[in-house]
Amino acid sequence: MQLHHDLAQRVTAAIERAQAGGLLPPFDIPEVRIERPRDPSHGDYATPVAMQSARLARMAPLQIAQIIADHLEMPAYLSETAVLPPGFLNFRLGIPWLQDEVERILSAGDSYGSFDLGHGLQAQVECVSANPTGPITLGRTRGGVMGDTLARALEAAGYDVTLEYYYNDAGRQITLLGESVRLRYLQLLDQAVDLDDEHYQGGYIVDIARDLYEQHGNTLLDAPISFFGDYAKDVISQDQKDSLKSINIDFDMYFREQSLYESGRVWETLEVLDQNGYVYEQDGAKWFRSTDLGDDQDRVLVKASGEPTYRLPDIAYHWDKVLRGFDLVVDIFGPDHHATAPQVLMGVRAMGYDTDFVHTVLHQIVSLTRGGEQVKMSTRRGLFVTLDELVDEVGADPIRYFMISRSGNSQIDFDLDLAVEHSDKNPVYYIQNAHVRCAGILRKWVDEGHDLDADAGANLSLLTDERELAFLRKATELNEILEKMATTFDAHSITFYAYDLASLFHTTYEECRVLHPDVSEELSLARLRFYKSAKQLFARVLDLMGMSAPEVM
Repeated sequence: MQLHHDLAQRVTAAIERAQAGGLLPPFDIPEVRIERPRDPSHGDYATPVAMQSARLARMAPLQIAQIIADHLEMPAYLSETAVLPPGFLNFRLGIPWLQDEVERILSAGDSYGSFDLGHGLQAQVECVSANPTGPITLGRTRGGVMGDTLARALEAAGYDVTLEYYYNDAGRQITLLGESVRLRYLQLLDQAVDLDDEHYQGGYIVDIARDLYEQHGNTLLDAPISFFGDYAKDVISQDQKDSLKSINIDFDMYFREQSLYESGRVWETLEVLDQNGYVYEQDGAKWFRSTDLGDDQDRVLVKASGEPTYRLPDIAYHWDKVLRGFDLVVDIFGPDHHATAPQVLMGVRAMGYDTDFVHTVLHQIVSLTRGGEQVKMSTRRGLFVTLDELVDEVGADPIRYFMISRSGNSQIDFDLDLAVEHSDKNPVYYIQNAHVRCAGILRKWVDEGHDLDADAGANLSLLTDERELAFLRKATELNEILEKMATTFDAHSITFYAYDLASLFHTTYEECRVLHPDVSEELSLARLRFYKSAKQLFARVLDLMGMSAPEVM
């Protein structure tokens, strides 16, 4: 049960009862918002609905709030309601109910915090979608972590989620890739050839050419460019998959752009747009009449050479998403898609489809710093920083955390020194150490000869320390955080939640002991149960962020 939704329904019902009894006049009840008060002393939840209703009811907000409180059917999870100026109605969770949250956490296990928003609807999250022409770079990594984290949140929200990677494995860039590898291959054969500025210059191109030379010697002199391009994109694609798996991103679907040409979907898209009156010819090119849909200028779909621009296959790809029946699509793109993403959706609308089910999330760039100075990590591969290099430098978990530590609208300064620091200054260490401490308590319990299952049926009413209760209050917020992520498509909320949860835990850990001469056996068992639930909760939160839950550090 999601408490904030249940409270909203109860408040609405209380207003309706008061209206039926004549204590409130008839009016259209505004949407009841249930919020977390900024000041915890005011309670666990609050609603401003009385202030929203004051003009409608022509009554003072405090009077309305009191009438609502008088007509509210109190659920078992509340201990009290309070009316506070200028008209807030506040609610406080009951201590017995909070104490029982320990058992709810343990019972739910890996599904704690899940709720049924999606009702099994089909959702797709597209992210990374880098061309198979080079390693995964730092910028693409951010989109990947955001997308994978949102996919996890959507699954917790009840959606059937497909995490998808769109491979741009067709067109001019693949031809250039083939040319680049062939030229490097010819150089290995001591031929005097040079790469142009438009060719791919990275050291990985030399590596691929050397592999071909070692396998085939000089027998590829007459091989077509397409052979080199196909070989290179297969190697690079596998490397990209391996790189992403190293940070716990494993896609359900790799969709090839080339398949849109093989199926004829690209040209079918052009035909539908033409039939609907959105295509015209000018200077030998075919143009999309996107200004009819609000664009500032029309866009080329097919060049005079007959080669499609990127817009046409991208429109075809999103049409394919429609035809696959996705109820929700989240596209995660870098800042370079600010203008182009809306144009693609204009194309889908021009084909006669609603695009309200598509949500575009743009993220800003990531920069690396060491010692307060911006740095480059790559010397062998050119001007970009690769994911593999970053994993070697700091490990997977800091990458996962810091890539979603800010809203996508904000630039991230990735502090390499902080990422590897084993102290409470490092939020990754700080959060994971909470799980480690829980594991340590359980190990110590067993090492001192106690039965690990002795806490079954423990008297949880003994968990009365305000630090223990504050931690359990925070635990109840997880499904609200997941709902926010699943509706706003911003992944960073989970990192703030995890840090706050760890902060409450470490304070509790220092003061609320399990094995201590001053702690009774009954209280020890209750606290053992508490720390078991805390360990399970941290494992759940870390998994939602795609991070590991270490037993020792």
